[in-house]
Amino acid sequence: MLKNYTLILFLTGMLVACNKDDKKVDSLQSDENLTYVDPFIGTGGHGHTYPGATVPFGMLQVTPVNGISKWDWCSGYHFSDSIVVGFSHLALSGTGIGDLNDILVMPINKKIDFSKEIKGRDDLPYKSSYSHKNETASPGYYQLYLEDHNVNVELTTAQRTAIHKYTFQEGDDQSVIIDLGFAINWDSPLATALNIEDEYTVTGYRHSTGWAKNQKVFFVMKFSKPITAHELYKDYAAIDDKMVADSKTAAQFFFDATKGSELKVKVSLSSVSVENAKDNMQGYEEGFPFEEVKTKAENVWEKALTNIEVETPVDSLKTIFYTALYHTQVAPVTFSDVNGEFRKENDSIDKAENYTAYSTLSLWDTFRAENPLLTIIAPEKVSDIINSMLAYYDTRGILPVWTLYGNETNTMTGYHSIPVITDAYLKGFKGFDAEKAFNAMKETMMQDERGLKYYKEFGYIPYTSIDESVTITLEYAYNDWCVAQMAKALGKQEDYEYFKNRSEAYTYLLDAESGFMRGKSEDGKSWREPFDPKHSNHREHTDYTEGNAWQHSWFVPHNVEKFIELHGGEEIFAERLEQLFTENSEITGDNVSADISGLIGQYAHGNEPSHHIAYLFNRAGKPWRTQYWVNHILNTQYNTTPNGLSGNEDCGQMSAWYVMSSIGLYPMNPASTEYEIGSPLFDKATINLPGGKSFEIIAENVSDKNIYIQSATLNGEAFNQTNISHEAILKGGKLQFVMGSEPNKSWGVKAK
Repeated sequence: MLKNYTLILFLTGMLVACNKDDKKVDSLQSDENLTYVDPFIGTGGHGHTYPGATVPFGMLQVTPVNGISKWDWCSGYHFSDSIVVGFSHLALSGTGIGDLNDILVMPINKKIDFSKEIKGRDDLPYKSSYSHKNETASPGYYQLYLEDHNVNVELTTAQRTAIHKYTFQEGDDQSVIIDLGFAINWDSPLATALNIEDEYTVTGYRHSTGWAKNQKVFFVMKFSKPITAHELYKDYAAIDDKMVADSKTAAQFFFDATKGSELKVKVSLSSVSVENAKDNMQGYEEGFPFEEVKTKAENVWEKALTNIEVETPVDSLKTIFYTALYHTQVAPVTFSDVNGEFRKENDSIDKAENYTAYSTLSLWDTFRAENPLLTIIAPEKVSDIINSMLAYYDTRGILPVWTLYGNETNTMTGYHSIPVITDAYLKGFKGFDAEKAFNAMKETMMQDERGLKYYKEFGYIPYTSIDESVTITLEYAYNDWCVAQMAKALGKQEDYEYFKNRSEAYTYLLDAESGFMRGKSEDGKSWREPFDPKHSNHREHTDYTEGNAWQHSWFVPHNVEKFIELHGGEEIFAERLEQLFTENSEITGDNVSADISGLIGQYAHGNEPSHHIAYLFNRAGKPWRTQYWVNHILNTQYNTTPNGLSGNEDCGQMSAWYVMSSIGLYPMNPASTEYEIGSPLFDKATINLPGGKSFEIIAENVSDKNIYIQSATLNGEAFNQTNISHEAILKGGKLQFVMGSEPNKSWGVKAK
């Protein structure tokens, strides 16, 4: 019977796949962009994405968990695996550190023995094998067949409530495991509890430490059938009660199999309390409307995937594009409850008044293209994200670096909430207190932590002071420039002059003879020796963050003209830039950063510090080299397989680079309110703007050979420059390129 059931599932999946493929053909005339999204892209290689169900910027990510604590399982799932231990409700999309995977649930068809010591995944008595042949994923939906338990699992979610649907084999026992002691990667439970409130309802909490040091998750879980029997476990020892609390708790619940083969479960979470979790189930208190929630999730995703629409006869390009557009809208995540409350890392409860609080702010990554992209595709989220940053400022007195579940992780370098705020304000976003935001930016950059003491004392950070001194100095210089622009916009001339002067810190570190940014000692004269620009030492005893001198010597997005001048002019600069892409890809050292991936020469597209570099040719008088290398990156660093991302997705940044670059634009200086022009992939891309306006980007004659811009017009007028303003895009209109197979070396080049 199992073989027959599996065969039915497989044939159903094949039929769905065939229908999906048919839709792909038809969708050249349809608007069903979500049919192109493949959530498995990025779940292999080092992409670190998850395939489970979520909605745009939703609170929940209900997704399968493999149960392995390794780097490539940071999201809880990796496509290379074939064992699942359950389905969790919080997950990270593409990060380089693993956490979350909280409130693990697993349907099984037998009573299990929890008495044996559990040291790892192999000891978990409820795990199951699975095959990708019986696994499907689409926006807002996930399905997996559990081979060891003969259970088909389907998952969907609303913004704050997830619904599971389990279909058991007829005649099998029906049971569900909740394991609050389960943890992977950095996460470790401190206090957990389970409480059977009635025959349909279980509540509890899970407090843990890890990447987020003070993570408190409260939950309510309701079943569509009454619980007929249960076992509660305290540190995996059975106890006879309806409530249990310990550092590690778990439960097994049993249900009446004679009342149908289907069991549904709905789950809501809160960072504040069980009562808030119950309130977060608002709208879904009655019944278990799985199909209704799934359809609503799909409709919400379809709308989110029409913010930018592309036209091309190449379906694979649509798959990559719309999957990338999908990935740019899964984070940051909703953190405040339906009543506005959310927990801070100091355990105070704040309330988001007239905004939604967000967390999972991977700012070192996302300030580069993800946040600028959101000003176009999700403008209603922008001020809320900044208000969320200001809420963290209220607690710490400085702006956040990398927030996870309300906690400051202090992960990565710089303070890149600053360019996000500047970019938004200069683009006209007014839904936050600009004076408060500026004061937060100024106070953040005037404090002494994280190397700023040395930065203020020397004008740069000496390599003798802290590790990663070059990267940190360059990023602080950019942060200072952003503070200066905000000061200028607010009429604060003295602050403008001060931070503008400090923003030239990069001038201390450029070795003009070699062209590299190098570690400099306190004397202001001598470089760190010996020097090997290909050398990498991951996060310790190094001048560079997750990279080497080749990759980190180009971050001066705020003053490229002076940067070029310091190199000795456009020709020398362009030659060195070209060598970055053509140098051999050897990385030296005994502790090479795993983040150095997606190599083209020494250019590393798999990590964010490289993302703006190809666009620098525009400023060096050779925009056709930008066009060449951007096209090369688009075509070599992304594909339609699970290995389709060349590095960590990092909460949308890797995909945001593709979304923007593929339509021909990129924010090389993310806070400049301007976009550099590269090489569009699509015949036509339409940005659908608020108020019914649209901005079209047309690439006439574009093909895999015709990658070079021959000429351009903006709203019918000749256009001969390599950047365009955000303001021009918001007005709506048409940017039209004529493409060809040979570079036009006069287009976009200023007359000498």
